[in-house]
Amino acid sequence: MHGSPVPSQSRDWIDVTNPATGETLTRVPCTTEPELQRAVEAAKTAFHSWRETPVPTRARLMLRYQELLKQHQEELAEILCEENGKTFEDAKGDIWRGIEVVEQAANIAALMMGETVENVAAAIDCYSYTQPLGVCAGITPFNFPAMIPLWMFPMAIACGNTFVLKPSEQDPVTAYKLAELFTEAGAPKGLLQVVHGGGQQVDFLLKHPDIKAVSFVGSVPVGQHIYRTATDHLKRVQSFAGAKNHMVIMPDANKQIVINNLIGASAGAAGQRCMAISVAVLVGEAQQWITEIRDAMAKAKPGHWKDPNADFGPLISSAARKRVLDYIAKGKAEGARCLLDGSDVKVDGYPGGNWVGPTLFADVTPEMSIYTDEIFGPVLCLVNADSLDDAIRLVNDCPYGNGTAIFTASGAAARKYQHEILVGQVGINVPIPVPLPFFSFTGWRASFYGDQHAYGKQAVRFYTETKTVTARWFDSDIEQAEHPNMTIQLK
Repeated sequence: MHGSPVPSQSRDWIDVTNPATGETLTRVPCTTEPELQRAVEAAKTAFHSWRETPVPTRARLMLRYQELLKQHQEELAEILCEENGKTFEDAKGDIWRGIEVVEQAANIAALMMGETVENVAAAIDCYSYTQPLGVCAGITPFNFPAMIPLWMFPMAIACGNTFVLKPSEQDPVTAYKLAELFTEAGAPKGLLQVVHGGGQQVDFLLKHPDIKAVSFVGSVPVGQHIYRTATDHLKRVQSFAGAKNHMVIMPDANKQIVINNLIGASAGAAGQRCMAISVAVLVGEAQQWITEIRDAMAKAKPGHWKDPNADFGPLISSAARKRVLDYIAKGKAEGARCLLDGSDVKVDGYPGGNWVGPTLFADVTPEMSIYTDEIFGPVLCLVNADSLDDAIRLVNDCPYGNGTAIFTASGAAARKYQHEILVGQVGINVPIPVPLPFFSFTGWRASFYGDQHAYGKQAVRFYTETKTVTARWFDSDIEQAEHPNMTIQLK
């Protein structure tokens, strides 16, 4: 707060645990209501001067910030690994994708340009300005503790707003370091506020009259609550929710490339990605590849982030592990064929970790809970389809629309798929098609509640308002401008 840490007076604290060991790393306060109020007030005060700061000055702040993030990337990655459990390379990738958004925020001057039309009527011109909203808020999840905050506050602040960030209480230290580096980059006091806690603190932000816009990434039930509550309080909202992402595998695709990509996209990050592939749709003769998929997936190894041979880390918490194990049990009970069961996996030296091994189900049908629900673990479901049309119908019947992919050698099949599929982000021979920051992250349907998406041009529209000016000047005023001291004789 005000550019430096402020000790909380809260009586409620949450343990932050290492998911690979179960050990407590630190404790995070549930920010009290008076502290939340002061954070919002500080951001509101900072907004009055920041909105007048020239756009190139804002861009230079982002240039300094991205350079500091690059310099501290490995330090940030180690913090992230300890509290989140990701492998070191995965953690560095998390940070790098955030850095790319900060680099895009440094291009803010071009993104905030208005429009002009001369002579919309006789001697009348019309032009528009892009102006900031005020105080914005972000509520971020545990699974990308660097990237997703960096989706939000750099773009919002570059647009001239100030920001209150509520990171996940499960891995908040990464966000603290991001804020520390932002201050080091030269951010004025009050520009970025970081508060902590759970649902009570979130609801305070959703209802506060001085917060104009809310960004959220998380689960479907929470995403719906965020959207309903914030819009009921007349705020702009972008709420990114759950997913069930399908990879359609055509029989003409390169088998080895498909399998390599499928394993990484389903088990990577322990499946804790909203863009993870959790369903593979095997079309026609591709159904003969099941044994090879199983054998390749069996080689995916969970482990501690310091183990260079680990392919993915633990789940974030014991509760998350239990939830995934419950779904594995449901899949068996519902009649799916469990070809690979990671329920009892052990990692040497880390008996207290939240480990789940790679798990593979075949003969999965759309009625099963392992198909309908987002499991958020290293669990892959194999579904059969007779044709590309059948595969498209299957994906479109799923309520989610975050991401999907098709692997094929046929340009015609790829074009048909990308055109007919009701999903916002499509990969063609790319398993996890997250767009680079000069585009926007464009989930559809039950994966997103709102109108404007994260980063790119849509983020600028979300974090700004357009002011349109219609101006008329009179030729008769020119003579007065040339001779301002001339006395006008009135008859």
